[in-house]
Amino acid sequence: MKDKIVIITGANSGIGKAAALKFATEGYRVIMACRNMRISEAVQQEIIETTKNINVDLMELDVSSFASIRTFCAAFNAKYPCLDILINNAAYLNHGEKEYKLSPEHIELSFATNTFGPFLMTRLLADHLAKSQDPRVLNACTTNIKNFFDPKRKIEFDNLQGEMRGTRPYSTYKMYGDSKMALLMLTFKMAEEFKSMGIKVNALQINRVKLSKETIKKMHSFWKVFAWAQNLTNPLPSGMADTYFHICTSDEFKNVTGQLINHKREIVQPSTTEKGFTQLKNIFGSSSYPSYATNPQNIEQIWSLSTTLTEE
Repeated sequence: MKDKIVIITGANSGIGKAAALKFATEGYRVIMACRNMRISEAVQQEIIETTKNINVDLMELDVSSFASIRTFCAAFNAKYPCLDILINNAAYLNHGEKEYKLSPEHIELSFATNTFGPFLMTRLLADHLAKSQDPRVLNACTTNIKNFFDPKRKIEFDNLQGEMRGTRPYSTYKMYGDSKMALLMLTFKMAEEFKSMGIKVNALQINRVKLSKETIKKMHSFWKVFAWAQNLTNPLPSGMADTYFHICTSDEFKNVTGQLINHKREIVQPSTTEKGFTQLKNIFGSSSYPSYATNPQNIEQIWSLSTTLTEE
């Protein structure tokens, strides 16, 4: 598999690191796309030594920065002949954060990292993906989108560039959920846009998983304690990494595109009703996602905004 190339963003910790280890073990050329190079260099060497695969490359990337994404993609396209798999794994969620933060392009940091960054990455790498015989893109989503089973829940489209900064209560947890719902809707639209190029685009609804020490260190005090407690029962990232690998390489998903897949490797369906007992079943189950994600107006709004904001 040495000629097969996979890019994994945020590959220096958690599921991203486990996925890099899995793909390297299977003989892929792995491109670790990471922001913190000091930490990442040590992880890169660890993966090489563990797997005996020397084809583990490290490239600097800050997914919250459009300039960084453009620099990364230009360098990748110049160095490598094609791209087989793109895994948009990196995400921003600082538990307990109360300050509204902006990206280098003055976009709310959760959306810059979790939504617009993956959108721009995929578009800039599309031509290289099209050169592969079986190109696949996987976007890391979350069970947090289940909050949209609440009919009152909406994406704050009017507060993504600091418009309501200081005048509206800010919740990084809500923005995280909003940004991942937006990424899911973009997944559906990108699958349509890239279908003629043979590129399959899907999203994975990540269930709870043991958090890395690096992730927990970034949290505020209360959330650190909460995370350590949850880690006692949360499964290891390696299980989810195996699911990444299966979705991106198996014949089962070879012709699947524009779908949300759960941790059981099942295709999740949009809910048909979200009232009463069914709403509870939706929230606690893993077989359906909120109909908010399939609303054409919502999809067009996030697609149009993504296109506008990422234009040079």
